[in-house]
Amino acid sequence: MTLLRKLPAFCRRPRNPAILAAGFLWLFAAGAAAQSVTPESTPTPDPMPVAPVPNIQLRPMPSQERIGVENGNGITLTLERAIEMALENNNDIEIARKTGRIGNFQIEVAKGAYDPVAAAESYYERLNIPTASLIGGAVNGSVTQTRLFGSAGIIGLSPWQGGDYSLLYNSSRTTTSNTNAFLNPQFPASLTFSYNQPLFRGRRIDSTRRQIEVARKNLEISDIQLRLQTTAVVTAVEAAYWDLTYALRNLQVQTETLRQAREQFESNRRQVERGVLAPVELVASNAQVAAFEQSVFAAQENITRAENVLKTLLLPDRTSPEWRQTITPVTPVDRSVPSVALEVALSDAFRNRPELEQFEKASDINKIDERFFRDQAKPQIDLNGSYTAQGLSGTETPAAINPATGLSRVPPNLVGGYFTSLGNLLAQDYPSYRVGVTISIPFRNRTAKANLGRTLVEGERLAEQRAAAEQQIEAEVRNALQALRSASARLDSAIIAREAAEELYASEERQFRSGTTTFYLVLQRQSDLAAARGRELQSRTDLNKAIAEFNRVTGRTLAVNNISLR
Repeated sequence: MTLLRKLPAFCRRPRNPAILAAGFLWLFAAGAAAQSVTPESTPTPDPMPVAPVPNIQLRPMPSQERIGVENGNGITLTLERAIEMALENNNDIEIARKTGRIGNFQIEVAKGAYDPVAAAESYYERLNIPTASLIGGAVNGSVTQTRLFGSAGIIGLSPWQGGDYSLLYNSSRTTTSNTNAFLNPQFPASLTFSYNQPLFRGRRIDSTRRQIEVARKNLEISDIQLRLQTTAVVTAVEAAYWDLTYALRNLQVQTETLRQAREQFESNRRQVERGVLAPVELVASNAQVAAFEQSVFAAQENITRAENVLKTLLLPDRTSPEWRQTITPVTPVDRSVPSVALEVALSDAFRNRPELEQFEKASDINKIDERFFRDQAKPQIDLNGSYTAQGLSGTETPAAINPATGLSRVPPNLVGGYFTSLGNLLAQDYPSYRVGVTISIPFRNRTAKANLGRTLVEGERLAEQRAAAEQQIEAEVRNALQALRSASARLDSAIIAREAAEELYASEERQFRSGTTTFYLVLQRQSDLAAARGRELQSRTDLNKAIAEFNRVTGRTLAVNNISLR
């Protein structure tokens, strides 16, 4: 009993089995030594060294303030609203939309080739023509002629069969010093319609129709690119949203773990002061608190990074008021996991992926070019025809009177002014016709043949690129399905591991309070629990991101999120 009283204070009422064992060992050694000596020669043992209680003060809990945002000035955000904001404000999507509008204008530019062109011309001229002829009617060896000329017409291309047309009206007022002229002044007029129709090259397709068809396909490609860009943005927003959700929930986990570690530290302090625990256990507890503080600070940094990534996707620029506000995701993290067989997923991907549609449109453009250049390799054979109606009138001159009969040599319908000439034209009393064929055969025609060869090779290249794209898409679908299955399985395992870690930590803590375990094991269980909670959060985030990626690779992102680009 005397030896027991000499035990250090922290060994008299031990709860820690390791300390209890050490005390009994010391007691046994001391008893053995006492039996081997006489009372008169028993030396007075030196007192055991006792470690002083360390004066450790806990630091305050980490501040919740973060760089660039105002605490207490936050917004709650659903995933649907985040996607809506991104589609409204994303610059890349706006660029893709404007590219589509440019495509509409390109079609109108190509169609503009069929717009008729109205042309008009007028001029006045005076001609002095030297004449040395008895019938030339010269005065002083020359004939002076003046003309006020005017013309107007319409020319254009026909949208059918590659033809072109023109309608031209000419009229003038002509005066002359020719003494043999019967009418002076005269008012000649004519109306001519002509049409040129390709029979071989240019009938089925020509440069204008090629440009229109290519412009339409390019417009469809711009729509596909808009879908591609929208899909990419939505997928990126989903990933950033779940990353921010994970970062915020992870901060809660790390903060709660730190709070538990601080409570454990205070409990250890009280037990050390009562002599139940060795002072070194307080140092170990403080080291655990410091380690969890580091995790809290790292979690805060991750929140800032994840939040800035999401804001960059949602907001048009840094002047937006939401840029300085905190964002709190409120969409539930439990998402339904798609259950799709590989064959069904591949069928959806090959049917819905915009990349394959883009290859299809590029192939269509290549076929248009092939048709055009095959046509350009043909000879040029055109059927052309024209019809002209003419009119004439004027004032009779003395030369028009027959000296023998005293009658005019000019028909009565030709005597008059400008409107008389116009009436003769409309009456079509003097029609003219012309029909002909124009043939043009270029030798060798290397330009058209080379363009055709280049187009054929381009078609082969597009087919190979599409095959490579299909292979890549199938690989992406397989990877996405595997990631979906693995993420779901990891989440189930992470939930079980977290539940087990909670039970183990609670059990270890109860044992420590009853003195049947060591504080080192309590620290280990506490660290294991924090890690298990973090893995569960990460697994759930990975699953949600895997769902978003699966929707992307199968081309279902826009449909799943009810997004229409019309």
